[in-house]
Amino acid sequence: MSVRIVVDSASDLTKERADEMQLDYMPLKTIFGETEYLDGVTLSHREFYEKLIECGTIPTTSQVSPHDFEEKFKEINEAYEVLGDAEKRAAYDQYGHAAFEQGGMGGGGFGGGFSGADFGDIFGDMFGDIFGGGGRGRQRVVRGEDLRYDIQITLEEAVKGTTKDIQINTLAHCDSCDGTGAEKGSKVETCPSCHGSGRIRRQQGFFVTEAVCPTCHGSGKKIEKPCKSCHGEGRVHKKKNLSVKIPAGVDTGNQLRLSGEGAAGENGAPAGDLYVVIHVKEHHIFERDGNNLYCEVPISFSMAALGGEIEVPTLDGKVKLKIPAETQTGKLFRMRGKGVSSTRSGYAGDLICRVVIETPVNLNKEQKELLEKLEESLKGQKSHSPKSSSFLDGVKKFFDNLGK
Repeated sequence: MSVRIVVDSASDLTKERADEMQLDYMPLKTIFGETEYLDGVTLSHREFYEKLIECGTIPTTSQVSPHDFEEKFKEINEAYEVLGDAEKRAAYDQYGHAAFEQGGMGGGGFGGGFSGADFGDIFGDMFGDIFGGGGRGRQRVVRGEDLRYDIQITLEEAVKGTTKDIQINTLAHCDSCDGTGAEKGSKVETCPSCHGSGRIRRQQGFFVTEAVCPTCHGSGKKIEKPCKSCHGEGRVHKKKNLSVKIPAGVDTGNQLRLSGEGAAGENGAPAGDLYVVIHVKEHHIFERDGNNLYCEVPISFSMAALGGEIEVPTLDGKVKLKIPAETQTGKLFRMRGKGVSSTRSGYAGDLICRVVIETPVNLNKEQKELLEKLEESLKGQKSHSPKSSSFLDGVKKFFDNLGK
């Protein structure tokens, strides 16, 4: 038995790596604005991040469709049949697909080759069973569309968790006809053109094309009197109010899936899902990096030299922080467990405070004289300013080396 493995780009394999491993590669679609790219084919990982910065918006993605998988399997099957038969391979090399069409290449064809096979039945029914697309004679059951809702929350809400009331515009089952699309008492019959499948298939030699049935417009039904509220669609546009519970520890880009809260499906099919995408607003004090919080704490010149104790803010209130003597600008103080709790492990991150020494301003004459006296007393004593001394020594050595 011959085996071929088909992967999509969600497998984290690049197309080049998939080719090296002799895997068939199916790219997902990435959409920035109105432009569609094929993941790993027309849009590399580097280009993705460049587009992300350039557009300033979060892109949408689309998985490989059942139709694309169907076409890939047909291609693989064709290649297997052709390469396994020397006569067919020679004909394919010379004439391409035409070699296997009915009456192709002088009417001879290849008898028992592809020309007699109904790939519409083989692959259509297979994919109908797997993906719910519907084979022949079956009414199509199309799950409702997934919806997206972007929500902004504060850092405090992200850390502690919250509940938000939202309103979405969606497609809901029509109450007047209970989603049937027909007036009450009206007759609903199976569409005679597509026999309830909602699709019309046409075969030309090896190729099979499929399109929405023009008679029933894909519903698979023939309605005697369409519902006046939904005009036979079975769904109506409606505003829907929902309460969304946001767990503690979420961050920008996290998604919450509300199962069954998307658009209603066609022909009574299940509704899609609603994806709530989290966006955390910038905070005027804290910056977040994963589960850790960062903040800058200004201290006075004298406290930096002599040491002391200050109050610093946390999301739980104020706490005391001891500043040791001779503290320099940029020194980091870690306050364990004062960050953000992980949504998975429950482990709390840390609050990291960066000390910034504030230069005094608006000094009066007496204060300036005191500072001048201090400066005078420190002159020539390297032990009081080790960083300045080492920097000046390094500069002197640099210029000495330039003169050589």
